[in-house]
Amino acid sequence: MKIENSFIFERVNKTARHTTFYLEAGSVSATPIIFVHGWPELSVSWRQQLVAFAGLGLRAIAPDMRGYGRSTIHPRHEDYALEEVVTDMIELLDSLGAQKAIWVGHDFGAPVVWLIAQHHVDRCHGVAAMSVPYIPDGLSYRTFIPLIDRNVYPESTFPAGQWEYMLFYEENFEKARAGFEADIGATVRALFRAGAPGGMGQPAITAFPRRNGSWFPPDNKAPDMPRDDTILTLEEENRYVAALSRTGFFGPDSYYMNNDANMAYSARVKDDGRLSLPTLFVHAAYDYVCATVDTRLADPMREACDDLTEAVVKSGHWMAQEKPSEVNAAIAKWLAARLPDLWPG
Repeated sequence: MKIENSFIFERVNKTARHTTFYLEAGSVSATPIIFVHGWPELSVSWRQQLVAFAGLGLRAIAPDMRGYGRSTIHPRHEDYALEEVVTDMIELLDSLGAQKAIWVGHDFGAPVVWLIAQHHVDRCHGVAAMSVPYIPDGLSYRTFIPLIDRNVYPESTFPAGQWEYMLFYEENFEKARAGFEADIGATVRALFRAGAPGGMGQPAITAFPRRNGSWFPPDNKAPDMPRDDTILTLEEENRYVAALSRTGFFGPDSYYMNNDANMAYSARVKDDGRLSLPTLFVHAAYDYVCATVDTRLADPMREACDDLTEAVVKSGHWMAQEKPSEVNAAIAKWLAARLPDLWPG
């Protein structure tokens, strides 16, 4: 694969328990920086970051997470508990011949890298996350609900706030999955949209699936919208559609079916999950699901991280694609300030 005059190579790591497909750019002798995608993305979601950080002298890696793309599609909900996903990433790091990496995660990839810092701090130079802040007690709607902005989400109407959709998966998994799979092209075009300031103070779309009985009422099928080319080129849309048509949404949606297991995993750490290594959190100003600007959602992270840097990008949820230059600059500035010894001499 050739993107913007830089070569990105396709690799595979196979172990007895899992196969991880990944993209790689940069020198194999350089410090690894591993980009971990979320729902429902792919390794190619990080295309702009792979090019940029390989160009800055790092070994840039982006895997397809389990259940996605060309990595193993496991058959059970419990196969997508975050402890399993973290183990995939440690196996990937082992295969690179490196003791430590810089970890960068977005959406469901953010709790993965936070958990690597919780459980495998010896494998981390530092951790950067986007959209989902660090919650020491674990990723679950149960840990998010006490932090909901009740001015936007009255408890009588939205008991789980913007996290209502997480309960919808538990209560109606097959219906949720069927809605996404009814027209995968329409689903991709509907999901990957740029952010805008007009949604501030309004309930996010994720607050409504339980009330409406569907992600996409009335016929449980995504509306046919034009592609938002500020997020996706036609080639990139085709990559998502091809991959999700092949794998379906069972794996991606199953990440939401392990709330208890994820909390139990975090409960096993020492020091109440306190993190002392360099950490970065990048807020998306126009992300109204993971609304971290001017809310309490990021407060547990601030209390639990001893060396936290924060940055704000004026984008929606898909910030690595919508505002790649700003995201890359925030990460590079953090690395230069907090981990300068990792830069090539």
